[in-house]
Amino acid sequence: MANQVKKSKSVSKMDILTYYMEYVLEHEETPKSVYKFAKIHKFKEAEFYKFFGNFDSLRHNIWETFFKNAHELMMQNEEVQSYGSREKMLTFFYTFFEILTANRSYVLYVLDENEQNMKNLKQLKGLRSNIKSFATDLIEDDNDEKQYGFLKRNEKIYSEGAWIQFLFLLKFWKEDSSPDFEKTDIAIEKSVNTIFDVFDNTPLEKVFDFGKFLYKETMK
Repeated sequence: MANQVKKSKSVSKMDILTYYMEYVLEHEETPKSVYKFAKIHKFKEAEFYKFFGNFDSLRHNIWETFFKNAHELMMQNEEVQSYGSREKMLTFFYTFFEILTANRSYVLYVLDENEQNMKNLKQLKGLRSNIKSFATDLIEDDNDEKQYGFLKRNEKIYSEGAWIQFLFLLKFWKEDSSPDFEKTDIAIEKSVNTIFDVFDNTPLEKVFDFGKFLYKETMK
């Protein structure tokens, strides 16, 4: 026991996330236990529990970290502050999928492992909340600038639409074989512009019908 304590090291949250992703790719399976995982990487098991309750919470956090990194990178660009909601959404998706591409092997492993049930993938629960919150904030900012109530967009419907849009783009990116995933960039541009055009040019009652459809699709 004394030797194990002596050899152990302090690790950060990001260290553990990186170790986990590398383990999955090298072994093509998830670690069997936190104890064994910590021992392999020479840190105390207690260090793991400072950040995560179990491997499920770690897997959730990987996707939330992807979101956090994309959002922070986007906001570091001072020009983004002056963008409208459409341009901010485009910038976010471009940045987010660049991060996914940098971690493509791990992401594909997760998606392939859950191919039949991607829409309800538990690991994406936190990411779903983050994307919906981000979309809601964009629409709220737009609505604050609109003088008449009938011109305002429904935040709940739009946020659900943004999540469904993300799932579509994730599947598209997964199957994209074009150089530098250039077709995914085109899909991002077209899908974001389409959903904004729908909300800008569609009568309100049809938007509500669209929202009901998205709700049913999300709850399946």
